[in-house]
Amino acid sequence: MIAWVELAESLAGSPWLYLVLMSVSLLDSFLPLIPSEPVIIIAGVLAAAGTTNVLLVIAATAVGAFLGDQIPYGLGRWLSSRIEKRLPPGSKRRATHDWISQHLAARGGFVLVSTRFIPVGRYLVTVTSGMVRYNYRHFLLFTVLGGTAWSTYTVLTGYVGGWLFQDNALLAFAFGLALAFVLTGAVEVVRRIRGIA
Repeated sequence: MIAWVELAESLAGSPWLYLVLMSVSLLDSFLPLIPSEPVIIIAGVLAAAGTTNVLLVIAATAVGAFLGDQIPYGLGRWLSSRIEKRLPPGSKRRATHDWISQHLAARGGFVLVSTRFIPVGRYLVTVTSGMVRYNYRHFLLFTVLGGTAWSTYTVLTGYVGGWLFQDNALLAFAFGLALAFVLTGAVEVVRRIRGIA
């Protein structure tokens, strides 16, 4: 398995870092085991130190996220009948699929943007979007918005950590990661309280 964080650190200051960021955010869109957030946070820390360009870091991760979202959407469209056979009525998986489908129909934009911040959630929603033939032009728009918002948020958590702890890269990374977890946890709590997606 690729050591993504170490790879990102070793490419600090190199244009190849942006390709790594694009790749990791693309893969994370449909392979939840790929640790994109730590890699992107490291890039944000590096940007605060002036080693990378913060706007290029955001752009690379946003492009990767957008491209990555298209893959599960396409798979959902292409394999919808096969996937549905694996969702027997009365099962938890079927209930999840039906619930996502209903929310996509009612407020698809909100669901697509907000679940971009939930690792497994974004995969389930993008696959389901393809399965239910969610309007592709709308899907493109909302995945651009969601990917850009997620990229900006993730990069800036590292950037803030790097800015606050300029002399200690490890502490800056730890702070950025902790900030990302706290903010994600807060969003999740609000989401659960409001009964959203």
